[in-house]
Amino acid sequence: MPHPRQKHPTRRAAPAAETAETAAAGAVIAAVDVALPPHRYPQEAITEMVGDVCLPAGADRGLLQRVHASAGVRTRHLALPIEQYAGLGDFGRANDAWIATALDLGEEAVGGALKQAGLEPGDVDLIACASVTGLAVPSLDARLAGRLGMRPDVKRLPLFGLGCVAGAAGIARLHDYLRGHPGDVAVLLCAELCSLTVQRGDDSPANLVAGALFGDGAAAVVAVGNAHPLAARAEGPRVLATRSELYPETEHVMGWEIGSSGFKVVLSADVPAFVRADLRRGVEEFLADHGLGIGDITTWVSHPGGPKVLDAVAESLGLGADALAVTWSSLASVGNMSSASVLHVLQQTREAHRPPPGSWGLLLALGPGFCSELVLLRW
Repeated sequence: MPHPRQKHPTRRAAPAAETAETAAAGAVIAAVDVALPPHRYPQEAITEMVGDVCLPAGADRGLLQRVHASAGVRTRHLALPIEQYAGLGDFGRANDAWIATALDLGEEAVGGALKQAGLEPGDVDLIACASVTGLAVPSLDARLAGRLGMRPDVKRLPLFGLGCVAGAAGIARLHDYLRGHPGDVAVLLCAELCSLTVQRGDDSPANLVAGALFGDGAAAVVAVGNAHPLAARAEGPRVLATRSELYPETEHVMGWEIGSSGFKVVLSADVPAFVRADLRRGVEEFLADHGLGIGDITTWVSHPGGPKVLDAVAESLGLGADALAVTWSSLASVGNMSSASVLHVLQQTREAHRPPPGSWGLLLALGPGFCSELVLLRW
């Protein structure tokens, strides 16, 4: 169970004037697109690959099979053909594969989102790029700007270290930027190739759970400011406000240990307990700042952390059985793609489960820190 933590410092309340201003300005989501690698496999095939890569020869695979069977995942997309993982080798080779594949998927996702919005790469004023499954300098956004044909003066915001929360945090940062630049176009790219981080020869519970849950993919959001011509006709939703929260003394809960073998996952079994202890309070405070309660939210766009985390989210917020149906479906079809997953849920919500005009939505994600990010939406 989580150990005792310090009392939260006094939170700065949102002044009424700021709330009104936020409602009239900021980001309008014009498009969301997802790009998935062509290598798609059923969960059972990935279970066998993880066993070959992570367990000693001849080891009992009973625990591995139970963990994978209970992950809520049916299929996943992998950065590489499944037979290549056993011979992937060191961190350098894995990272080279991350750069090559992330650039291809990033180009596809951003290009697709811009086309969907009716915009050209040269229209983009800011590109933010989040990933926590590889490293590149120059960063992915710098390499993609030329490939896509963006202007030389495009502003860039590479983000590292946010992990699963980065899809929500990235939208929040686009919102911050567009409040100050209401005529601009801003793009968020999340590119995550989690399979390339699975540690060979590591039979720890955290590595086996990561091998059961995480998938590969990229997702892009195109947002425009309130004064941009596209804002009036974009299908939305509109971002009205955001909230970030770090939970004290929880740095041990989730993240990476980075060493010669690359990224070794840190994933505590305490995550669901932290969600039950802290999430509802933060959501209620955030919504109350805008005259809303949990019952006013008709659309929940939640990151699919895993079955136990999703159960904890629903229990904490008192949500009905269908509230997170799109998130559960995303987990089953593509796994947990770290920062890209909440954008996949957003895409599915916009395309297949379009909320009624004027209804409220809340986009939320959790990640290393341990932290949460909340984004208030109006459809």
